[in-house]
Amino acid sequence: MKNLYLILFCTALLVSCAQRIDGTSEESYRSSMENLKKSLSKEDRRKFEDALQRIAMENINSLDDLANIQEIADDLRGKLDGMAFEEVIAEGERVQMEIDEKNKEQARIEIEELYVKMKNSNEDRSELAKFHVEKSRYYKKKSGVYLISYDPILELTVINGTNQAISRAYFKGTIKSPERTIPWLVQDFNYEISGGLEPNERANWHLAPNSFSEWGTVDAPKDAIFTVEVTRLDGADGEKLFSIDFDEDDQERLGELLNDYPEFVRH
Repeated sequence: MKNLYLILFCTALLVSCAQRIDGTSEESYRSSMENLKKSLSKEDRRKFEDALQRIAMENINSLDDLANIQEIADDLRGKLDGMAFEEVIAEGERVQMEIDEKNKEQARIEIEELYVKMKNSNEDRSELAKFHVEKSRYYKKKSGVYLISYDPILELTVINGTNQAISRAYFKGTIKSPERTIPWLVQDFNYEISGGLEPNERANWHLAPNSFSEWGTVDAPKDAIFTVEVTRLDGADGEKLFSIDFDEDDQERLGELLNDYPEFVRH
C-alpha cells in the first residue's frame, strides 16, 4: 500500500512539474506552454489566456511601449518561468486588482473635478440670471434691389443687473414653435459690446449673423419664438467673469462614472 501511495505521489509530482512553464529558452517556453494548455479544460484555458494578457500588458501604458515586441515577449517569458496554472491565474488577478485600483482613483479625480465644475456653474448661473434679456426677436430682413436676399437679424434688449461692467456676452439662442417638441434651431452666439455695458445699464442690439450660417438657412415659420439664455459674461478686462461650463456632456459623463463607482456619490 505504501508503495502505491509513493507511486501516486511521484506521478502527481511529475505531472505538476510537466505543467509548469519553462522559460529557460524560447523552445522550452513554447513547448511547456502548449503542454500546460492541453491539460486545461476549455474554461480554464480561457481564464489562463485572460491572465496572460493582463500580465503581458501590465507595464504597457502607451503605443510607444509596444515599439519593441520582442523585449516585451522576453520579459513575459522571464516573469512566467516556473509558474503553474494557479500561479498564473493569481498573478493575473493581482495585475487586474492594480488596474482596478488605478481606474478607481482616476475616476475619483475626474468625479471631483466634475463636481467642482458643476458647483461653480451653479453659482455662476445665479449671477448670469442678473443679466436680463428683456426682449428677444428673430426675423429675416429683405435686402437688395435686383438680387433680393433675406438677412437674419437677432434683436435683443438687455439690462446688466450684475455689479460688474461687461465687455462681451455669450448666449444660447433657440428658435421653436409652441406646438413643436423639437426646436428649429439651437445655436450659440456672442456679442462684443462696444464701450461695454455698465451695471444697471440697458442696451438694444440688432445683430446680423452671416446669411450663409444656420441663422440664415433655417426655415422657421413666422409663429416661431426666439428665446435666449445667457451662458457667459466677460468682465471689463476681457476675461471670463461668469460662465456655465457644466454642460449636458459633463452631466452624462458624471452619471456614467457614478454608475460605475456609486461610493463617490455626494448626498
